This record gives sequence, C-alpha cells and structure tokens, in this order.
Amino acid sequence: MSVAKRDSENRKVTTHRLIEMKRRGEKISMLTAYDYSMAKLIDQAGMDVILVGDSASNVMAGNVTTLPITLDQMIYHGKSVMKAVKRALVVVDLPFGAYQGNSKEAISSAIRVMKETHADCIKVEGGSEIQESVVRILSAGIPVMGHLGLTPQSINKFGTYTVRAREEAEAEKLVNDARLLEELGCFAIVIEKVPAKLAARIASELKIPVIGIGAGNGVDGQVLVMHDMLGITEDFSPRFLRRYANLKEVITKAVQRYVEDVKRQDFPNESEQY
Repeated sequence: MSVAKRDSENRKVTTHRLIEMKRRGEKISMLTAYDYSMAKLIDQAGMDVILVGDSASNVMAGNVTTLPITLDQMIYHGKSVMKAVKRALVVVDLPFGAYQGNSKEAISSAIRVMKETHADCIKVEGGSEIQESVVRILSAGIPVMGHLGLTPQSINKFGTYTVRAREEAEAEKLVNDARLLEELGCFAIVIEKVPAKLAARIASELKIPVIGIGAGNGVDGQVLVMHDMLGITEDFSPRFLRRYANLKEVITKAVQRYVEDVKRQDFPNESEQY
C-alpha cells in the first residue's frame, strides 16, 4: 500500500469526506457502538461512521423500544465512545423528547451533546414535522444527519415495525422529506426499512449521502446495530440483517468454561497465582 493511500485511509472521517465518498462512488460503512472498548475495536477495524444510537435503549438497557432512553444517558454513551475513536465520524442520536415540537429544546439538547461528548454531529428522526428544530440546530453550526422511513421513535404512531412507504402517498412524502432535509442543510440521511427501488431513487436524486438499513443496495452506504450483526442478540431477525459472527455462542461457552474451571478448582492454577 502506498504512503498516500495509507494516509488517506487513516485520515479522520468528516461530514465533507462522506460527501466526497458519495461523489466517487465509494460506499460508506456505518455501525453502532455505545462503549469505549467496542468503539475502539470498531474504529480500528476501519469503520467510516460510528453511530451512538438510541438503540442503546434496547441492547444496553433492555427496554422494548427506544423511547425510554434519556439525553443524559445518550451523553454518557457518547462520551464513552468518543474517548476511543480516532478515525471514524461519530454521530450521536438525539433521543425521543429532546427535539420534537420545541426548537428551543432541540438546540439546547444538541449543544449539550456536542459540548459534553465532543461528538462530530447529531442525528434526528423525521422530516417536515421537525423542520424548525433542524434549522435551529444547523444555525448553531452543528452538523445534522436525518433519519426517514421507519423511525423507531415514532413506533407508537406507526404501531408496527413493518416496511414503510409502500403506498404512493407515503412514498411521495418520503421523497419530499428527503429533499427538504438536504435543502435545509443536513449532510446525510439514514433511510430505514423502505422498498429498495424507492431508496435507490432518493439516493440518486440527492447530492448528500443516503445510508440504508433495510433499504437495499442502491444507496450510498449501510448501517447495522452492532449487537445484531455480531450475533449477540438472537430475538431480532429481519430480512435485512446479516450476522457476521455468533458471539452469543462464543461468549456463552467461554463463561461456562470459566464456571466449570472455578467449580473444579482448576482456575487459578499454580502459574496463575502469586
């Protein structure tokens, strides 16, 4: 590998660099992380974007939905991740209740995240409904990533996690919201669980990157929840999820071996004590 190429790969990922990647057709990799140790491994593996997702509510705190997680909890996770990351762009979700319907609350929440975590940017869910909040946050110089399609913070409104925008009216609103977020100044958009052709259309029409999750391969990048793709969780198996490991089995067997070794007084042995 040439020095120039190595330096380019090691260069800090920025919002501008993501747009450069889209222009030259380079796909963007994005994965969630919530703690120092995992974020360090993911960053060192070459991830482009690390999302400190409100999915922490599910996989870290055991809640059924993303709604219960608080701004203070998101800041805690964001600070932990930022201490580990050197290269990836770090995005922190604004949680439910921190920005919807109140632009003053939105800018206050976003500023807290940026000042206390030192993250690179924030992510919010919604389109025209949160336009005022997006404008307010952007006016403070805080980069914003949008999120359309299936928006988990609105699960009580939808009542289901099924594919969104199958009907013409909802599909057209999705397209219009994507255009709106780009016009307002968002640097990228996540589109979740929508028909692949629709997602590809949006990605082709926008100049900013479109990151998909359950949105086909016609978009500019992909994002998954770390616990899902590593096989730590087992009760979540949507069509779009590919498991790259089975850590549940690995961890369970390791813990069982430890328990057995302790019970039979095999651990610690003579070489493992002082």
